[in-house]
Amino acid sequence: MAYWLLKSEPHVYSYADLERDGKTIWDGVNNNLALKHIRTMIPGDLALIYHTGDERQSIGIAEVIGQPYIDPALGDPKRAVVDVKAVRSLAHPVTLAQIKQDPNFEGFDLIRISRLSVVPVSEAHWQRILKLSE
Repeated sequence: MAYWLLKSEPHVYSYADLERDGKTIWDGVNNNLALKHIRTMIPGDLALIYHTGDERQSIGIAEVIGQPYIDPALGDPKRAVVDVKAVRSLAHPVTLAQIKQDPNFEGFDLIRISRLSVVPVSEAHWQRILKLSE
């Protein structure tokens, strides 16, 4: 199992929207590296849903529930999507400021490649974020 961080503008699609819908197609990814990450996802992988914009915080956890596939809305073989379902909200959101202040996150792609919309998360970083959310 791998861990990911999926960024979303909360006014476009928030974690509350995912909870309401139960599951969704994670689409709208344009960056080649982010698309490469989507193509490596497998069912059972877990992802933090991270609100961008003014919020800049991890809000909840989702699970990848299917293999990546070509975005049916675009038909472009380069544009991959994946289905995810809501797992649970974090007890307390974990902000980007908290992550930047914590030396345990040195080298974390969320900080290092800040514009990347699909970010791999190491198990150590995943566990630390969960701890900070308690």
